[in-house]
Amino acid sequence: MGITKQFSKISTGIQDGVKTGSISLMKIFTLVISGFFIALTFSLIGQEVMQYRTISFCFVFIVFFSLTYKGLSKLQLGHILLFDLFCILVALLLRMYILVAP
Repeated sequence: MGITKQFSKISTGIQDGVKTGSISLMKIFTLVISGFFIALTFSLIGQEVMQYRTISFCFVFIVFFSLTYKGLSKLQLGHILLFDLFCILVALLLRMYILVAP
């Protein structure tokens, strides 16, 4: 095997590693952002309905964040983005309902 084939094999391996690493980093970033917004939404809803204070707010936030992160971590990046799109559409629907309701 020549030296050019070895360099080609090494560079291909590096490219594959960078691609895999960037996709997994993007997945983790998307999971954290999705979990943050879902946990914040449910924590604020619970705080308004139940009138609890900061410690309970933090507890509910951590519970919903961990549930979202754990539940979505099994999915691929495309599925997570579709889930986020669905959540955005539901949020817009709820906003429209709130604005139209008397």
